[in-house]
Formats: sequence, structure tokens, C-alpha cells
Amino acid sequence: MSFSELNLSESLLRAIREADYEVATPIQTAAIPHVLAGRDCLACAQTGTGKTAAFALPALEHLLARRPQARFRPIRVLVLAPTRELASQIAESFRTYGRYTGLRHAAIFGGVSQHPQVKAIQRGVDILVATPGRLLDLMNQGFVDLRSVETLVLDEADQMLDMGFIHDLRRIVARVPRERQTLLFSATMPAEIRRLADQWLCDPVELSVAPQATPAERVEQSVYFVDRGNKQQLLAHYLRSQAAERAIVFTRTKHGADKLVKGLERSGIRAEAIHGNKSQNARQRALAQFKSHNPPVLVATDIAARGLDINSVSHVINFELPMTAEIYVHRIGRTARAGAAGIAVTFCDREERSMLRDIERLTRQRLMVAEHEFAAQQEPAAEHAPQRAPSGSRRQTNGFPVNGERGRNHGNRAFKSRSKAAGKGGRFRRRLSAV
Repeated sequence: MSFSELNLSESLLRAIREADYEVATPIQTAAIPHVLAGRDCLACAQTGTGKTAAFALPALEHLLARRPQARFRPIRVLVLAPTRELASQIAESFRTYGRYTGLRHAAIFGGVSQHPQVKAIQRGVDILVATPGRLLDLMNQGFVDLRSVETLVLDEADQMLDMGFIHDLRRIVARVPRERQTLLFSATMPAEIRRLADQWLCDPVELSVAPQATPAERVEQSVYFVDRGNKQQLLAHYLRSQAAERAIVFTRTKHGADKLVKGLERSGIRAEAIHGNKSQNARQRALAQFKSHNPPVLVATDIAARGLDINSVSHVINFELPMTAEIYVHRIGRTARAGAAGIAVTFCDREERSMLRDIERLTRQRLMVAEHEFAAQQEPAAEHAPQRAPSGSRRQTNGFPVNGERGRNHGNRAFKSRSKAAGKGGRFRRRLSAV
């Protein structure tokens, strides 16, 4: 469906056209009419499906339809997000879509001085995007008044719960008017999210555009069995052999991310780390470099696994498997965005085999095993032994089709560049996929 069919104002459609977006994604097509009609929404959609536009565009439309008469602008739309990076990107999306509306927005989050944020709020904003901790802090100091909020959005709600924000969320929601529209977006729908929806949403329409915890359809996934001590060598070899437009490497710990960056740089590979111990300015610099024309490899902890909307991430590499299978899905969602293709590879040592089995159970597919010269000395379990398909047949691994594979042989050609396929999406109409 085109955006012109969604009953949006010309000022919004003009901004969408100038951003070179044409076709609404499934979550946008499903959600926007309900949000425009004033319904509460409980939406389950994986990352990279365009959730931000699904709430930002109708929120802007509502604000345009009911402009306040007073000179001072109270906060009428409040968006809560789990991380600084996601809050910044949501605010940027409001800036892009609302550039011809005259509406004001601000983003507040920790890790930086609060003074510019306080000044922006005091000047008056229509839309406030915030992380729960900094918002509650400014509320307690008397700088934020939520009594005029008409629309409350909770984005990546499951991650906010995972990060321990539930008590902050309850305090914030208690300060928002009961007569409001509430939109809750989540990549997964655990029981706790449903309980919160029962408390905070009124007769919501429920939307789900993909099965829960389903990886992006165009992500080509594989696993490399490797001894832990050989992982860094394998990573350097892999990165040198790939013409990756942009590669994100995930580790489990902050110390591990910094250590890996040093090791890559010793191998002559530019890399930058992003994690919770980095200052906000350092994290923004790393992201800016990663979005440049000559990006370094971005080494990240799971703070970057959700919400980062970076075009043309061709490769996601799980240097270490995540502690939960759901996080794996969020990690690989950094690639294959906006209809493009992508590649996700996982380095698995002996101690991580149980985590791999959890991932395969959750996603209901078995990862293809890639052969390589750094292979683990001890053979993997029988169920993960590499499979070879008869000549001319569609290749499978233990009865599971390999993620839309079209007959290309990973085998010893696993390092063959596929960057022309990843991140381009040339034969697909471009879709609006903001966060």
C-alpha cells in the first residue's frame, strides 16, 4: 500500500516523498489506520519492520488536527524507549516526517548533560522522546509536566522490561492522564507484556505482522564451529575475505568488545566499540563513523542489538552467542532491513552448543554449518554435522531448508563475497523502515 492511501496530510506525504519512501511496510499498513482512528494498539513486530513510522506518522497527524491555542506548547505525545540510541533515532524520525508541520520535538536520555534537554522542554515541545530513567529524573526535579499527554507510546516494551525499567514505567504511566491513546510495540509478547497491556491499554486492537521470534526472511544464516581460542583469527580472516559494506560484531561483555577491537586493529582492521561504558558522545561518534562512506567494523554488546536503524548492514557476526535465543533474533535483525538481503554468521565453541540449540528451537530452523580452516578440533554433535545435497537438488540441513538458499554452496567458498546481494535490495521497491 502506498502512503497516499493512508489518509495522511499533504505536509506528511511531502516529507515522506522527499525521504524517498514509496510503499508502507506491513506493520505500517496494519497500524496507521487504527491509530488514526484513535484506537489503542498492542503490536508485535520484529525489529527492522518500520515500527517508528507506524506510530510517528499518525501521532503527527493527530497533532496537526488539534493544534493548541496557547502560545506555550505542552507535551502531547510521549514516546518511551529503552536506550539512548533508539531515543535519538526516534526523535530523528519525527524530525524527518514532521519537517513541514511546524511541530516541535525533543529527546531526553542519560549519559549527557541535562541542561540542553531542560531548555528544550522549557521552550515547549509537542513531542517528547525519552528513556525512562532520565525522564523520571527530570520529572522529580519538576522540569517535566505530563498532564497534557494525549498519546503514550511504549516502544520495544519487552526490552524495557528486560533492562529493569518496570518500576520507572509504572511511575511515569501514573502521571499521564487516564484519558489517552496508548500504543505498545514489542518484538516479543511474553506474559508480562500482556499483563501490562491489560492494565494500560483500553480495548486495544492487536497486531502481529510476523511470527514471534522469526528472523528476517532474507537473512542468510550459518554457524561456524570453532574453538574459543581461534575465534579472533577466524573473525579477522572472515572480515578480510568479505567485501562487507557494514559489519556489526556482537560480544557478550563490554570488556570483550574492547579487547576484540584491539585485536582487530592489531590485524590491520579498523574497528570501533559501542557499549554501556562508553560516554554518549563516544557512542554517537562511533555510530557516525559506522554510517560513513568508509565505515569501521562496529563491535557491540547487546545494547546495540535492538532499535539501531542503520542502512546497508550487510553482515552481522555473533562472535559470542547471546545468553538468550530472543537476543539472537534481535541481533540479526540489524541486517536485511527495508527489503534488502543480509548475512548472519555465528561463531560457536563447545560451551555454546546448548545456546545454539535454544536458538534453533525458538526459530524453528537449523543453521547451516560452514566449513572453514579454523574448524573446532572436536567434531560438532551429529545433528550439526555438515550436510551435502545431491547435485542439482535444493540444499537442506538435517531436513530444514536453509533460509531461502538458492543453491549456492557455502562449503569451502563460505568466504565468497555476497555484498552485492546484501544491503542492496535493488529489485524491491523501497520501503519505509525506520526502527
